[in-house]
Amino acid sequence: MTRPRIALTTGDPAGIGPEIVQKAAADASVLQVCEPVIYGPPPNARFSSGVVSPEAARAACETIEAAVRDALAGRVAAIATAPINKLAFAQAGLSWKGHTDLLAHLTGRDEQVAMLFWSEPLKVVLATIHVPLADVPRALTRARLDAIIDLTARELPRFSSGQPRLAMAGLNPHAGEEGVLGAEEAQVIRPAVEAARARGVDITGPFPGDTIFLRASQGDFDAVIACFHDQGLIPVKLLAFGRSVNVTLGLPIIRTSVDHGTAFDIAGQGVADPSSMIEAVRLAARLATSADSR
Repeated sequence: MTRPRIALTTGDPAGIGPEIVQKAAADASVLQVCEPVIYGPPPNARFSSGVVSPEAARAACETIEAAVRDALAGRVAAIATAPINKLAFAQAGLSWKGHTDLLAHLTGRDEQVAMLFWSEPLKVVLATIHVPLADVPRALTRARLDAIIDLTARELPRFSSGQPRLAMAGLNPHAGEEGVLGAEEAQVIRPAVEAARARGVDITGPFPGDTIFLRASQGDFDAVIACFHDQGLIPVKLLAFGRSVNVTLGLPIIRTSVDHGTAFDIAGQGVADPSSMIEAVRLAARLATSADSR
């Protein structure tokens, strides 16, 4: 079987991205399943390790744009991305908060994507991503939840067979305690879950956020939809940091990424752990191979 060509983007060149990409591209388990193709700044470009700079952000953005063009054209089967720096993007005047919204823009899928964190013990989809905590309740609209639930139900069969069993986390402590601790569950979240069930989606909830991730890790559910960024990522990283993979759902291309940031504090020292990058490339290859076989 022909190994798929997978684009590995180096992310912010002042961070650990170039190092972990080089290590992942040389890893035996990666070479067994794909042909890695590294996308980075020109060889003569120089950046100061561990220093936030708009020049590094623009170089990272150009690298991502090149990989997306090749993925859309079929020259590579998937993209696995090393981390970018959000502050550097802001200093460069780039409006995107991260890879997810940048990739949605580049592929014409604005407002139609979601972030899945995939790991063996736990799979979590985020209903909101880089939203300040104070703004999360307003961002959890019925339209947003309807779209996230349907997207998750449609995309998860790529990872395993059968209809996924989904659980919806509540926003408030004790999932609102029947309105005593918050009204969002009764007014928005539960109606969205009930409507999705009427559409044939296997989803239940909302459940209290302090127990639902444990239940999912024990096999009660295939994935949990979390209301906000840290609600979903804390349990994933607690159970599988370095082994979990960020996957963008809803794109016309396959994109995976690491579960960590640019780690400027250790950039340029040769000590960065490539485990998550390796897992991201391997999952991208698996998804690409599965897509080819359909």
